[in-house]
Amino acid sequence: MPTEYAADRIGTDELPSAIALLRAFREPDDPNRHRHRVLSVARELVECHERRHNALQAAHAPNTSSAGVAQCLQLVDDLDLHRTELIHCIDSWVATNVQHRAGASLHTETLGAVIDRMASKWVAAQRALGMSAPVDPPHPLQLDDDAQLQWSRLAELADGYRDLITDVAEHRRRLPVW
Repeated sequence: MPTEYAADRIGTDELPSAIALLRAFREPDDPNRHRHRVLSVARELVECHERRHNALQAAHAPNTSSAGVAQCLQLVDDLDLHRTELIHCIDSWVATNVQHRAGASLHTETLGAVIDRMASKWVAAQRALGMSAPVDPPHPLQLDDDAQLQWSRLAELADGYRDLITDVAEHRRRLPVW
C-alpha cells in the first residue's frame, strides 16, 4: 500500500503518495524528489506547464508581433513534445516497477497522463492566487471564485490519484502500459 510522504521512507519501486507528488510540485529543491524518478519527472512537468502558460500569455499580449507569436507558439509545441516525453518516462517506470494483476479493472489513462493533469492544475491553482512562486493553499473563505474552483479541482485530482494508487497497490485496478 502506498505510504504517506516521509523523509527517506518512499521506496524507489513504490508509487508515490499524493502528498509526495504535491510536495514535488511545490518544492523544486526538495531532496526527496530526486530519490524517486516519478517525483523528479512530476516536478519537470510543473516547470513545462509554467513555461507553457508564460509563452501563451506572451503570444496573446497586445503588442506582440506576428514573428513573436510564431516564436511563442513554437515554444508551446516544443514544450508539449517535452511533456509527452516526460509522460512516457513515468509510464515506462510504471511498466517496469508496478505489478499488474490480470483480471483487475483497467484504468482509462496512464499514470503519466494523470500526473500531467495534476501538474497543469497545480500551475492553474497557483496562477489563480496571482502567485508565480508556490504557496500553501489559503483558507477557502479567503479565495475568489476562480481560485476556489482551481484549488477544488486540484484537490479532486489529488483525491482521485490517491484512490487510484491505493487500488493499484491492492490489485483492484491496473494501469495501462504501452
